[in-house]
Amino acid sequence: MSARLGAARAVRLIAGREITTRLRSRSFLISNAVLLVVIVGGVVASSVFGGGAQDPKRLGLVGAAQSLSSSLTAGGDAVDLLISIRELPDEQAARDQVAAGDLEVALVPEAGGGFVAVTDEDVPSELRSVLDIAVQQQALAVALREQGVDPAQLSAATAGAVVTVDALDPSDPEQGQRLALAFIAVFLLYVQLLFTGLAVATGVVEEKTSRVVELLLSTVKPLHLLVGKVLGIGVVGVLQLVAYGVAGLGAALTTGLLTVTGTAVAVFVGTLGWFVLGFAFFAVLYAAAGSLVSRQEEVSSVTAPLTVLVVVMFVLAQTSVQDPDGTVSSVMSWVPPFSAILMPLRIAAGVTGPGQVVGTVALMVVVTAGLAVVSAAVYQRSVLRSGSKASWKQALGRG
Repeated sequence: MSARLGAARAVRLIAGREITTRLRSRSFLISNAVLLVVIVGGVVASSVFGGGAQDPKRLGLVGAAQSLSSSLTAGGDAVDLLISIRELPDEQAARDQVAAGDLEVALVPEAGGGFVAVTDEDVPSELRSVLDIAVQQQALAVALREQGVDPAQLSAATAGAVVTVDALDPSDPEQGQRLALAFIAVFLLYVQLLFTGLAVATGVVEEKTSRVVELLLSTVKPLHLLVGKVLGIGVVGVLQLVAYGVAGLGAALTTGLLTVTGTAVAVFVGTLGWFVLGFAFFAVLYAAAGSLVSRQEEVSSVTAPLTVLVVVMFVLAQTSVQDPDGTVSSVMSWVPPFSAILMPLRIAAGVTGPGQVVGTVALMVVVTAGLAVVSAAVYQRSVLRSGSKASWKQALGRG
């Protein structure tokens, strides 16, 4: 066929071929199914063993101590301590259940209005505070009644004597979950950028080795082949991220491990957008690098600088997770391609504004467009070349 296909149609056909081939690959389907199971299983395990509801403190009350039940429950709620109350008939039953491990503490009344806390080893500090306050409040109420003072009226009269906190820099109650989301976003971007970039390079070399590229270039231009391949693999990468994100967020929200639904969805959407920008940046470079060699064994050597750059980005992001608003993170987030992995982190942490988001996106687009022009020139001059590995200087026509 001598006539060349139209540019849009050529790109669409090449991209469709890449998408169909990869989505029908048995190894691709199996590996992604395993990853989805691992993601959901990891979230469920975290909610069960690490992020689930706290175990209640099992407290037994004997005789007069049972009047403390409501005060103890309210005191525990005030300090986020779940207390399970069990009423017991006598001291011996209390000691038996503590010895058997059924109760952590049993409260037994003693002469003079005090109480004895029966425990196997020691009373946990947070529970000890709740016990002390409840007992003291009851003793105070009794003393007030003996003096002819109604505790309820006294409580109402002093209800307004409270301290109101006016924090100049209040802490973010969602900070922990935001940092967790930032870490997950950084990790997913790192993995996807690394593997999809290598997929572009290996795909180029596969076509050169099998001589399929010669057949394709008889009907499409080299630039259209490059764009179609990058677009197709990019779509597959986005579909993978969508599947991972939906599975992970769905499991986390269902199990209660995540409660910041709006933030989680926003981070997820932002991560997809930054993946597209980061992938475009690296994909054109990986494609150009792949066109320089003719054997799969040489792919790792020619793509090593790009792989090292992705790893450096990940390491920098890892060090910035605990301080996303630090100087290094703030400065490097403006520098392509570091923006692709640092900006999702900063957005998830809530430390950046719309101005920086728009600015960094614009810089990434401009720099990627410039690299695409250079990479396209390298690809067109090298994709039909066979034999020994070409250098970037040779591919650019300067050697």
